[in-house]
Amino acid sequence: MVHKNIVTLIVTVIAIVQHLANPTFAQEPFYKGKTIRIVVATSAGGGFYTYTRTLTRHLGKFIPGNPAFVVENMPGAGHLIGANHMYKVAKPDGLTLGHFQGGLFLYQVFGRPGIEFDAKQFEVIGSPIKESRACAFTKASGITSVEKWLAAKPPVRIGGIGGGAPDDIARMLAATTALPIQLVAGYKGTSEIRMAAESGELAGGCWTWDSIRATWTKAIQSGDAVVVLQLVSKPHPELANVPLAQSLAKSDEARQLIQAGVQDPADYYRPYVLPQRTPKDRVEILRKALQDTMKDPEFLADAAKSRLDIDPVTGTELENLVRGLFKLSPSMINKLKTILLPS
Repeated sequence: MVHKNIVTLIVTVIAIVQHLANPTFAQEPFYKGKTIRIVVATSAGGGFYTYTRTLTRHLGKFIPGNPAFVVENMPGAGHLIGANHMYKVAKPDGLTLGHFQGGLFLYQVFGRPGIEFDAKQFEVIGSPIKESRACAFTKASGITSVEKWLAAKPPVRIGGIGGGAPDDIARMLAATTALPIQLVAGYKGTSEIRMAAESGELAGGCWTWDSIRATWTKAIQSGDAVVVLQLVSKPHPELANVPLAQSLAKSDEARQLIQAGVQDPADYYRPYVLPQRTPKDRVEILRKALQDTMKDPEFLADAAKSRLDIDPVTGTELENLVRGLFKLSPSMINKLKTILLPS
């Protein structure tokens, strides 16, 4: 009888082990049946929104459980409202992603008022693009070349969003070149800047070439809007004949400031982040999913259809870039702060 009980016990243990080892009976993926919310810290219609909408059409199939997605726009204060929300309000459960301008990370180094996050604490997932930044103006404004911009009187009215690339580029160009500029800040996003330019309220603005091309397509193709300057270390293939801002810099120091304050931030400008303290396994799931999506033929075809450039930055690379900001020399930080955060 004892022998029979022992045999029964062994058979039962073996059955339990086989049951647990069988993938069919394994625990369901965390993301199955879930919805991931992506907070986009700008208004609908701009580059941040367009990238996110394109991404969400494909990202789920690379996440175990194939979750659904909801995109929520949270504009204001040059993306600061959305960034602070991700740090202070969003739950660290892996179900809320944030997408805002990474220039705010540099602003934290400057000690910008209103920043209520610590960039080093965010769980960065990655970015779909290293930006190519440019300045575009309407044909009606008369600014159809750098030469016409240099000769312009009065200063050329450029749109800003109260913090971010449009503002940073305008301030940097005003400080390091002879280009006459009047920054008009306070727009909610680049879509509003485009509309203001088309109405004659502005001449145009400076942000990313991929966003300009994707969201101002008809005007660029017809010649009603013209790219006259780019802020990159080497010309974008589609803008081979457009001058570089570096060529207009007043001095070597001015070139260094353009590099550190405008060109370098382009690599970390479009991050996707999770709140601090998000479980590491979910961070890694989403990091891998984003990188797999960046190589997916269907996603790449969809991005090409929307005229979006894809040049991804991994989560690890992005994390290292952010931490590197806090190692800038005090001298460079002070000079950049004077330009980008005027009192």
